Amino acid sequence: MTDLQALPKHQQYIGGAFVDSAAGAWLESYNPFTGKPWALVPRSGADDANRAVEAAHTALTSGPWSRLTASQRGALLRKLGDLIARDAERLARIEVQDNGKLLAEMGAQLRYLPQWYYYYGGLADKIEGSVIPVDRPDMFTFTRHEPVGVVVAIVPWNSPLLLASWKLAPALAAGCTVVLKPSEFTSVSALAFCKLVEEAGFPPGAVNVVTGFGSEVGPPLVQHEKVAKIAFTGGEAGGQRVLEGAARGLKGVTLELGGKSPNIVFADASIDDAVKGAISGIFAATGQTCIAGSRLLLHESIHDEFLRKLVAFARTARMGDPLSLDTQIGPVTTRPQFEKVLHYIEVAKSEGATCVLGGGPAARPECGEGWFVEPTIFSDVHNQMRIAREEVFGPVLSVIRFKDEDDAVRIANDSPYGLAAGIWTKSIKRAIGLSQRLQAGSVWVNTYRAVSYMAPFGGYKHSGLGRENGQDAIYEFLQTKCVWISTADEVPNPFIMR
Repeated sequence: MTDLQALPKHQQYIGGAFVDSAAGAWLESYNPFTGKPWALVPRSGADDANRAVEAAHTALTSGPWSRLTASQRGALLRKLGDLIARDAERLARIEVQDNGKLLAEMGAQLRYLPQWYYYYGGLADKIEGSVIPVDRPDMFTFTRHEPVGVVVAIVPWNSPLLLASWKLAPALAAGCTVVLKPSEFTSVSALAFCKLVEEAGFPPGAVNVVTGFGSEVGPPLVQHEKVAKIAFTGGEAGGQRVLEGAARGLKGVTLELGGKSPNIVFADASIDDAVKGAISGIFAATGQTCIAGSRLLLHESIHDEFLRKLVAFARTARMGDPLSLDTQIGPVTTRPQFEKVLHYIEVAKSEGATCVLGGGPAARPECGEGWFVEPTIFSDVHNQMRIAREEVFGPVLSVIRFKDEDDAVRIANDSPYGLAAGIWTKSIKRAIGLSQRLQAGSVWVNTYRAVSYMAPFGGYKHSGLGRENGQDAIYEFLQTKCVWISTADEVPNPFIMR
C-alpha cells in the first residue's frame, strides 16, 4: 500500500509562480513499470484554467513579454535550449518514470529537444512582412505578421516534452503566450520543465502549466474568451471535442491526431532492412506513437519469407525495466491503455486474424507488476477488419498481403487516417511515384519514424489539421495584418470605395 502523503508533490506554474490548485486537490502519477503511484500533481479546475489564461493574456498585452523584440524572444529560446541540454538526462528519467518509455529512447529524445528552441530562437526575428505594389495610386501598402494571442497547448502522455516543444517553441518565437495542459498521466516532466523556463528568464505569464483531468480543465481552457488558438495532440475523439469547443469561439486550431499508418514492403526491397524498419515502426515506443506503422503491407511474393524473419526477430525483443539500457520494449503507459490494447487483441482474434506472435499480457518475471503486453503480430488480416482500421496504440501489428502497386496504394489509402506511410523499395521511380499517390502527411522511403525540427509534420483526413515543425509551424501562430497609408494630397471622394 503506497503512502500518498509520502509522495513528492509538484505544483503547477501560473504567472511566473509555482502554486497549488485552487481547490487544493491532487492526482497520483503512476509509474507504468511498477504499477504504483510515484508523485502527486495538482488536480486543477476551471478556476486554475482562468488564472492561467488571465496571466498569459496580461503577459501578452501589458507585461514585460509584450515589450520584448523578436530578437530578445529568440535569445530567451536559445537560453532555454541550453538549459534543456544541461538537464536532458534528468528530464529523460522523469519521463521514463511517468510514461514507461525506454530510457535509451527518451534520453536521445531529450538530448535532441534543444534543437527546437535553437531553431525557432533563430527564426523568431526572420519573419518578415512585405511591401505590396498595389494597383492604387498614392498608396503605400505593406504587411506585418503578429502573434495570434494566447495559445492553449494540450499534449498527450506518450512524448510529453517533445510534443509540448513542437507547440511551445514556434508559439513563443511568434510572440504568443502559452498555457500548457499536459496529460493527467504524465505531468511531472512539464512541471520540472517550468523551472528551466524560469531560470532562462522568461517573463511571468509567457509560459503557464496547469495539470489535471482533461474533462475538468480542458473545456475551461478551450472555451475561454481570451484564448485565440488551441494546439492539440491526441486521439481523434479528443480532437473532435477540441474543434467543437473552439468553433464556438471561432478560435484557430492545430490538431495532430491518430494514425493507422501503412508500412509497405515491395519484392525488390532489402528484406533484412525492411524487417528492422517494420520492427521499429510498431514495437519501438511499445507502439505508443501516432506514426506507428501498425499496418504492414507485404507483396505476396515475399509475404511468407518476410513474416518468418519478422516473427523470429521480434521474438528476441527484451522486455523489462525501461530505465535499463538493455530493455527494448517497455510497459504500456496507462492502465486504461493497457486494457484497451488487450481488448483489441481479442477483437482481432474474433475477426479471424491469425496470431503468429504474442497475443496477450506479458508474464515474464522481468516485467514485474507493470502493464506489459507481449509484442503481437497478426497475419491473415484484411483491410476491413477493425484491427486494420482503428488505432490500437500498442505493440500490435496487422500484416496484409498486396498484389501490385495499385493494390498497395488502394489498401494504404483505404483508411480514415493519413498521418504517415513507409515504402521499402530499391526503385527510385516507385519511391517517387508512390510518395505522390499515398494520402499521408509524411512518407518515408527505406526508413521509418524520422522527424526533425526542420521538417513539417501533420496529417491528412482524420489525422489532423495544420502542420508542426519547420517554418510552416511558426505561421500557425501568426496572423497577417495589411497596412494602407495614403500619400495623396487630398482625400478622395468619401462616397466611392477606392
